[in-house]
Amino acid sequence: MARQPRLTLAGEPHHVVLRGNDRQAIVRDDADREHLLQAIIQQARNHRVALHAWVIVDNHFHLLITPDTGEGVPKMMQALGRSHVRHFNDRHQRSGTLWEGRYRSTLVQPDRHLLDCMVYLDLHPVRLGLAAEPGAYPWSSHAHYAGTAMHRHLAPPSVYWALGNTPFAREAAYASSVRAGLGADREKSLVDAALHGWAWGDEGHLAELQRRTGRRLSRGRPGRPRGPSSESPDQYLSPIDGD
Repeated sequence: MARQPRLTLAGEPHHVVLRGNDRQAIVRDDADREHLLQAIIQQARNHRVALHAWVIVDNHFHLLITPDTGEGVPKMMQALGRSHVRHFNDRHQRSGTLWEGRYRSTLVQPDRHLLDCMVYLDLHPVRLGLAAEPGAYPWSSHAHYAGTAMHRHLAPPSVYWALGNTPFAREAAYASSVRAGLGADREKSLVDAALHGWAWGDEGHLAELQRRTGRRLSRGRPGRPRGPSSESPDQYLSPIDGD
């Protein structure tokens, strides 16, 4: 099935993924990782995009962002991609493309779905075998929400603020969500939406987005349960998570 055009909406959270071409490395050391992170932060500011969460691994990265304008995400990603390619090629004496092509972008409902997407990003290095637990991996936004570091470039979403009335209560509640994880079905649903460009949310939210945009945003009608599938979870996870 042909991939449908990306949809971006002002004021809506987006889950964005960009991979290296043929899954090659986009960062080789901490200097590359720091450059990519600073480029993400700078281009988010330049294009009026709120950065909620992020994780960088060797051959791809994930972002959770909310643009102020409909052009914020594509302009940010275009500028970010060019900036990092220049740095990477100059530093490692290479030429040519670095990215696989187009980034993937999915609208995410700004409630528990968004919180679960944050948890998914935090657990990503653990799934890939890069760390034993999220706090042991330094190249993600986990430390900010767990209360072990302060990342001033982050804009915590309202669903995070609703976790408690004090910083300690929010951090404890969030850490509990990360420990609990998503469960196989929830994780598969999130990844399926990211792979195919569907919006991720409940039936009512998807129906409202569909009314606003005039386009189909889920596999069937908004919120329609999918029947049993013979495909394994690895088939859904590998296009994003595999090395």
